[in-house]
Amino acid sequence: MKVMVSYPPLPNAKGTPLLAQNRQFQYFHEPTYIYPMVPAYAATLLDKAGHRVVWNDAIAEESSYDQWLESVDRTAPDMIFMETKTPVVKTHWKMIDQIKQMNPETKLVLAGDHVSALPSESMKNSQVDFILTGGDYDFLLLNLVEYLDSRVKKLEPGIWFREKEGIESTGRFRLDHDLNSLPFMNRDLTKWKLYAYKNGNFKATPGTYLMVGRDCWWRRGGGCTFCAWPTLYPSYNVMSLERALDEVGFLVEQYRVKEIFDDTGTFPAGMWLKKFCEGMIKRGYNEETYFSCNARFGIFKPEDYQLMKKAGFRMLLFGLESASQKTLDRLNKGIVVQDIIDGCKWAREAGLEPHITIMVGYPWETREDVLETLKLAKKLMEKGWAITLQSTIVMPYPGTRLYEEALTNDWFRIEPEDYDRFDMTEPVLKTLDMEAKEVIEVCDSLYKIFLSPKYAMRHLSRVKSLRDLEFTVRGLKKVFGHVKDFK
Repeated sequence: MKVMVSYPPLPNAKGTPLLAQNRQFQYFHEPTYIYPMVPAYAATLLDKAGHRVVWNDAIAEESSYDQWLESVDRTAPDMIFMETKTPVVKTHWKMIDQIKQMNPETKLVLAGDHVSALPSESMKNSQVDFILTGGDYDFLLLNLVEYLDSRVKKLEPGIWFREKEGIESTGRFRLDHDLNSLPFMNRDLTKWKLYAYKNGNFKATPGTYLMVGRDCWWRRGGGCTFCAWPTLYPSYNVMSLERALDEVGFLVEQYRVKEIFDDTGTFPAGMWLKKFCEGMIKRGYNEETYFSCNARFGIFKPEDYQLMKKAGFRMLLFGLESASQKTLDRLNKGIVVQDIIDGCKWAREAGLEPHITIMVGYPWETREDVLETLKLAKKLMEKGWAITLQSTIVMPYPGTRLYEEALTNDWFRIEPEDYDRFDMTEPVLKTLDMEAKEVIEVCDSLYKIFLSPKYAMRHLSRVKSLRDLEFTVRGLKKVFGHVKDFK
């Protein structure tokens, strides 16, 4: 079977859409492309099984919609697989219907957190043939293609489809697949260089992505209330140490990558992390490449950060979210504000580079709460305890507890099904004493911390090489791009 794994173009004056494997959808004026790990593993699995695979990321390739349609017509795939998300799901419905008009025999498949939360909605509102729910949709796509090709006799749980009697499913998805069974990703097939340069997570290029786990080990109380990915991954799964280290070695030796970013929702901690660091050092990978990852406050001690630095770690991406303890508790973050300060400070003292992500627009926060977050962010950046930051507007995606709270408490400023507006260009939730314009201005103010004299002087003092200077210039371009994002 010929399968096209595709991200159709989403032309919009707001900028480049961050759709591929992104927990928070946003348009960027300064393009950034994230390597979609699970779809790339899906393509690899299909290719290894002998199917013909076409990788077609029209967003990263910067193709027009007409060019994408022409490529679909020329390729004539038996199946097109797409990842979708709340702000673009209605656009994808229209695309699916258009493809069905062009070629009714082409099978259309959707996956992602939105359709995992609301699978029947997309089945009813478009001519999509199959929906793969849950986060292991690489394994599910292989199973589906093998089933349609009569190579296996049974569909796995988690697949929605059409029958004469109506819409059917194979039941609740499972996350019991063995990640160690995944082959090393076929990076040439999946055009890894599209994602190797235009990405703010890479200080050194070419860079690439890894994903040793799915997705976040913070499970107490169901995880963070705002995060859409527990919809995909209600349980945590991780590769073995040897499997993870072997793929790092493959990237270093085969592709000569200069930086690896692991996109596991939260990188494994405890003994797994310790052994991973020791393996990086023993195999010498720490001398060949930087390693960065998503992390959580409140788990690492100073000695953990020191070991990570020795093992070649560079950037740690932390979700700060808010300086209000009330908000941290309502989001079920499981930390206190002091954990944020200590984590950033200890990481910097070890020589690591913390990146903090902040959200504004919580419906229960006052203007005073928001200003406290701005104050903390400025303190961390100007003291040099955080190196970079990202500011976004909180979005309550369907499937999250925050979305259910917003429905129950009448927090929406807009219609809850007005999905196109969930793209972070405006607050979709009411706030206690702030207008929508003020929330956007706070996002703008957070990015302007980069331009403060204290931060600028401290940052310039860290520029020690041409690579540092190039990274700084790229960072400034992205800062000015983000300022435009919130205009």
